[in-house]
Amino acid sequence: MSRIKNKTKIINDPIYGFIIIESPLILKIIDHPYFQRLRRISQTALTYLVYPGATHTRFHHALGAMHLTQKAIEILRRKGIEITWTEEEATLAAILLHDIGHGPFSHTLEHSLLPVRHEELSLFIMEKLNIEFEYALSTAIRIFRDQYPKRFLHQLVSGQLDMDRLDYLRRDSFYTGVHEGMVNSERLITMLHVHENELVIESKGIYSVEKFLIARRLMYWQVYLHKTVLSAEFLMQKIFERARQRYRGGYKIQAGRSLEALLRRDITIETLRNDPVWLSIFLSLDDTDIWTSIKQWYYDPDPVLSSLCIRLLDRNLLKIKLTDKEISHDYVSKLRRMVRTALALNNGEEEYLVFAGKVENKAYDQSQKSIKLLLSSGECIPIEEHPDFLRIEALTELKERNFICYPAIEGLLDGKSLNISPTI
Repeated sequence: MSRIKNKTKIINDPIYGFIIIESPLILKIIDHPYFQRLRRISQTALTYLVYPGATHTRFHHALGAMHLTQKAIEILRRKGIEITWTEEEATLAAILLHDIGHGPFSHTLEHSLLPVRHEELSLFIMEKLNIEFEYALSTAIRIFRDQYPKRFLHQLVSGQLDMDRLDYLRRDSFYTGVHEGMVNSERLITMLHVHENELVIESKGIYSVEKFLIARRLMYWQVYLHKTVLSAEFLMQKIFERARQRYRGGYKIQAGRSLEALLRRDITIETLRNDPVWLSIFLSLDDTDIWTSIKQWYYDPDPVLSSLCIRLLDRNLLKIKLTDKEISHDYVSKLRRMVRTALALNNGEEEYLVFAGKVENKAYDQSQKSIKLLLSSGECIPIEEHPDFLRIEALTELKERNFICYPAIEGLLDGKSLNISPTI
């Protein structure tokens, strides 16, 4: 990594303190409009409607993940792992750009505006930037795609114990005030090592890994899958589902040119590759554009679109019930008919107000590469095979919960008026 002392950048982060950047390439990435856009993309979408402090951005998170990666590389070097300055710079670039493909409100509208996974879009943007930067990101892309010989560098960027997860758990915990998500990232990074080209954890760090996995599970239920957060995010998705239906039905509604273009047409990764203008259109959007449109649609003549926007802006969200039992189609259909009658809706409009589905929470995925423990004997084993590790089923079980959303209508769902069973 080329280092020019008079170009050193110091960023004051509320969690880690000073983040020091010495690479001209990294500074160039941060200064690029694509990356600066992340300042206007919320990290946890509408979570702030439950936890008011959760207003941090993807920009914060990307810098934090890069900082932790830098610390991890320092630790590995001290333990005799050879990592060149060029490899460090490439790894930092890869983690810095790992979320560059996120659109407005991150995961909430990931498939509502552009039906392309953000990881796939991040890689596509990295390839575009690589050309612009005269192929300075070639090694970073190989690391990002897990095609670089030192595979442990990819595991720092993407894995079951990567710097991405370490930062977002600690950062989201800090900004929401949910202390159950706080992880000791310094301890975990200090325990990192490399064994047979794989990133591993020294066995004395086993309890820190357990805490990390438990924190991740708790943060999903308490923050990311909090029922009010879910209600708000589903409501925003329904707004854009209705807006798209209106546009494609020939109705004129107010929206910026970029947003209107995406609502009128389904864009695939092939579309982006064949016509670069669509990438520019997508990257011109941020959270501000979404709120501007929702505020305009607040007064839209379509009562369904208008009422959805009013609900979100005024935080008059749909009621949501979570259950471990399956919700029957008959239950949903009968509830929709009752809501349609109560609100005098046209046939089909009630589907924007009454809908059901399921959410998932899994802290540790055994189908992916295991977190490995390096024993004092030099042997390396999957963490789930260590006798001191928690009962693995508690962490690997895919916990599913069913939900149903519906409007609060007096007397409709008081337990007496709805004489139907919610389960099959």
